[in-house]
Amino acid sequence: MTVIGFDLDMTLVDSADAIVDSIAHTCRVYGVEIDEQAVRDGVGLPLDRVFPDYIPDVPYEEALEIYRARYLSHGLAMQVLLPGAREALEAVVDDGCSILVVSAKKDTHVRAVLDEVGLAHLVRDVVGERFAETKSDALRDADAKVYVGDHVGDVLGARGAGAVAVAVATGPTSRDALAAAGADVLMDDLTGFVDWWRGWNGAMA
Repeated sequence: MTVIGFDLDMTLVDSADAIVDSIAHTCRVYGVEIDEQAVRDGVGLPLDRVFPDYIPDVPYEEALEIYRARYLSHGLAMQVLLPGAREALEAVVDDGCSILVVSAKKDTHVRAVLDEVGLAHLVRDVVGERFAETKSDALRDADAKVYVGDHVGDVLGARGAGAVAVAVATGPTSRDALAAAGADVLMDDLTGFVDWWRGWNGAMA
């Protein structure tokens, strides 16, 4: 069965409010106020690159535990399904293909978000805690033919796995940056995915 990969944050769901809230809450626990806009502009980076900048003296695993608890208690309700996301997954599944979500999030959190936005039944498998080139291994192991994401790291992950890199400019990364990273296909958002998919999948059949 053909496997098609998708990123989660800012590709399928707008999770920026949840991420910013959870990071800000974690930092406030340690008496640190952050520039929330700066955090929002960096959505997509793994947390082990974020917390050392704001609370360098706090052990990462300790901060991560607080962040994850906040995300589950408050962040899930902040998830917003991005335009075209449901239709994109449905088109892939309707054509008999399998969906793999590869995300920087912990896999159990990925599944919780998918449940929250009503996409869980469309996703066959999840691999968590992967970013940029570390996504390549998961995509290669699954023999994924396409990977869809919003970040330069997603493009690098797709290319490293020999998958078609489909980039959507729905996150903080610009179209120019996605193109410069080597995206094979560039879309404003997932509302353009179904038409592209029908043409690509038809050509592959």
